[in-house]
Parts: sequence; structure tokens; C-alpha cells
Amino acid sequence: MQVNAKVDYALRALVELANAGPGPVKAEAISRAQGIPLKFLENIMLELRHAGLVISQRGQVGGYRLGREPNEITLADIIRVVDGPLANVRGLSPERLEYTGPATALRDVWIALRANMRAVLEAVTLEDLRDGVLPPQVLALTQAPDAWSRR
Repeated sequence: MQVNAKVDYALRALVELANAGPGPVKAEAISRAQGIPLKFLENIMLELRHAGLVISQRGQVGGYRLGREPNEITLADIIRVVDGPLANVRGLSPERLEYTGPATALRDVWIALRANMRAVLEAVTLEDLRDGVLPPQVLALTQAPDAWSRR
């Protein structure tokens, strides 16, 4: 899985909001705190606002705040808003693919990959990130001997 800058920035911006509490936070403050280019951040926040994950408030004391509680927003929710489905192949969902001959089982591999990504990304919430406490099943994956080895 390759995580693009837009997804990375969206996750970091929303965990920054989760950490800030209930009051609005200006985009400039999020940008500075997380090192995210302001214009890029503003575009991301617009998408997140349209999806209801953030609420914006105008004015002198304006800014952004979460649209739901941090324990109700999963990483999968955020990724789907800014980047689309968790797994697709050439723009198609895995179940829509058709392979023939010896490649037939490849569709099942893509389905399994999507299921595993869901198992992690739908289990981790902004609250988990903010608090630095991952769900046990996710934490267990990081403890595998080869988890930290690049291949």
C-alpha cells in the first residue's frame, strides 16, 4: 500500500484537531503544527467538511473542529473521503475484476488484501492515534519479527 501525501496530511490534520479539543482550530495552526502546506490543507479540509468529518466556523474565533467524536472517526473513514476506496485495481473494485486461466485466483488475493486493510484501518480511530494506544489486534501486527523489515 502506498499512502499519498493527501492521505497522510488528512490523517495528521484530523489527529491534530482531535488533540486540540472541542474549540475551533485555524488552518494556519494545523499547518504549522504538522508541517502541511496551507493551500493543500485548505483543499483537504474542504473535502472533509463536505463529508461531515469536520465542521468549519467563520470569523475571528473561527476555524475547524471535528464533526464527530474522535472515537467515532476511523482512519478508513478519512482515507475514503480524500482518496476513495481502500483497495482498487486499475480503478475497479476487486469484486468487479475478471481474470482467466492461471490468473483467476488473483481476484481473491485483492479481496483478501482489502479485507486486511479494513481490519486495520477500520479498527483505528482518531482517539487511538491521539492517545497513542492502538487496538490490540493492530498492535500485535507491529510485533511480528518481520513487520519492521522492508522487502
